[in-house]
Amino acid sequence: ISAQGKVLGFGGRALGDAQPKYLNTADTPVFNKRQGLYALNFAKKERSAGHLVLVEGYMDAVSLRKHGVQGVVATLGTALTSEQARLMNRYAKEVVIAYDMDEAGRRATQRASELLTAAGLKVRVLRLDGAKDPDEYLRTHGPERLRAQLGRTEGYVEYRLSQAAVGLDLQDAAGKVSYLKEAAAILARLDSPVERDVYAGRVAAQLGVEKDNLLTEANRLRKSDRK
Repeated sequence: ISAQGKVLGFGGRALGDAQPKYLNTADTPVFNKRQGLYALNFAKKERSAGHLVLVEGYMDAVSLRKHGVQGVVATLGTALTSEQARLMNRYAKEVVIAYDMDEAGRRATQRASELLTAAGLKVRVLRLDGAKDPDEYLRTHGPERLRAQLGRTEGYVEYRLSQAAVGLDLQDAAGKVSYLKEAAAILARLDSPVERDVYAGRVAAQLGVEKDNLLTEANRLRKSDRK
């Protein structure tokens, strides 16, 4: 259903292991799954929430809405597209990504963060430790705890920096160097020199290194990327 409330097409989600997992109406002159968002017709009316909550699938959106979470939208069985990111920018200035917590979900969160940031949106990430996805978290921990988690989201830069440290021993020299290299790569993708300075200072203080060295490496990587 479009943001204006007009039916554009139909979509289904397999309840078992059948494939395809998602099945939509074929593309038509009025329906393209790259350009629409599930439940946007509801979320458009809920601007009091101040943000949109982006989930991966129809059932996550249904489950969150059922428990009173406003502004929830989902992609139409595909990865987030630049068209969908621009569409969200019409209705909110901030998006909370609430994707699955597995490795595929973490990769999708990173890609979605980059697309949403490029579309001019502020991005935050909802971490639901102890559950595979928002629907499972709701069934395990209940709606009150989920709403509390929504109030403790983290910026996507903080999220990526924390993910870069997973599996590394930051007390070990090799682990520290690996993390700093990854942190520099993350900082290199930030267009704002102010943001790079702030996050470099935070990482440097955390690991007891010189901020200027981290910024130098990030700037070197930026120059290399531009080439």
